[in-house]
Amino acid sequence: MFESLSDRLQDVFDQLGRKGKLTEDDVNTALREVRMALLEADVNLKVAKDFIGRVKERAIGAEVQKSLKPSQQVIKIVNEELVETLGEPGRLNLSGPTPRVIMLVGLQGSGKTTTAAKLALMLRRDGRRPWLVAGDTYRPAAVDQLVTLAKQLDIPYHEEGTSAPPPDICTRGVQAAKDANATVVILDTAGRLQIDDDMMSELEAIRDLTQPAEILLIADAMTGQEAVRIAEGFNERVGLTGLILTKVDGDARGGAAISMRAVTGVPIKYMGMGEKVDALELFHPDRLASRILGMGDMLTLIERAESEFDEREAEKLQRKLMKNQFTLEDFLDQLHKVRRMGSIGQILDMLPGMGRLRQQVNIDNEQAQQQLKKVEAIIYSMTPAERRNPKLLNASRKRRVAVGSGTSVQEVNALLKQFREMQRLMRMLGKGQMPRIPGMFR
Repeated sequence: MFESLSDRLQDVFDQLGRKGKLTEDDVNTALREVRMALLEADVNLKVAKDFIGRVKERAIGAEVQKSLKPSQQVIKIVNEELVETLGEPGRLNLSGPTPRVIMLVGLQGSGKTTTAAKLALMLRRDGRRPWLVAGDTYRPAAVDQLVTLAKQLDIPYHEEGTSAPPPDICTRGVQAAKDANATVVILDTAGRLQIDDDMMSELEAIRDLTQPAEILLIADAMTGQEAVRIAEGFNERVGLTGLILTKVDGDARGGAAISMRAVTGVPIKYMGMGEKVDALELFHPDRLASRILGMGDMLTLIERAESEFDEREAEKLQRKLMKNQFTLEDFLDQLHKVRRMGSIGQILDMLPGMGRLRQQVNIDNEQAQQQLKKVEAIIYSMTPAERRNPKLLNASRKRRVAVGSGTSVQEVNALLKQFREMQRLMRMLGKGQMPRIPGMFR
């Protein structure tokens, strides 16, 4: 998401960076390109116009003219105005009498049921006691999907099949949660069009009966310009308190995120970053703006790393490295942790400047993931003894590993060679020596 917008903006800033003192014409030319980039990314016309107007007013003012590096000052202004447009980070209203009710609404196919499970998991990690209610009686297998996810995550739930009216199901579900001493109830409602009067009336009935503390619109980030009309329609009928953007990890152009918040005034609270049940992130406008402008997002990367890497495990691994006891089993374990942090592309995009570099060297995300899967398959095809001591792998064993992993002996040899090189570098670093890297200090 935001790749095309990020590329266009970085091209504009590169052109500004090649100039010394900026004239008003330079600023106007650059902002015209920024405006086109926003429109191509599906940003609402009025939102784009207002954004450019605010940036222009500041960019031709004294703060740029007196700056030692005018181009950097313009980038700073664009970043600050982008953060302003995206709004404050939204927080759930969970204070007050329990259970607090969270009602999820949106179009069919926007990801409400999966998001309900993701949100429940996140709230439980924060010390809450969530309860799921299957209120979608229209979509085939929606109830079964929620029940399956609830069982998978060991989260209590309430379901009555598809015969009872959704307002009644939700009301009884909230009462069941109260009886079970749950602190948060998440209502999964059926997908509907904002122009369907009967279906919207049903949402109003659920709202009036359950008195939710939060009414969250689950919005597909790939919807484009239509997202604004959808958000406005739901907001007018049921009164939204927040937005959750789904499929943010896809190839959406990103305008929906910028437009919905600016037009409705409703804060974005979470972003769905993938299909996995833990792929839900708190929305941070400053971090998203940094990603859009190609400045990376180190804070999110650090938070993901901290959630995967235990401090004691890290110390244990460090001792192994110092003693040259790092095995293929350790390598596989670290590989799994890195993969849980996100795709190769996502991780690179969070490193300042690496998003652009990734495109320059043509790192294909899908090919990188396939290569990691090959590495996993090769190591899994080894015996535990072979993983701990790769020197055991003679020619016949390598053939067995290649057949078992669906790869070739050459690919097995390549992995072993890379692993030996890694061990050599680790051994030198452990001794306090600077390893010689080919191509450096010639």
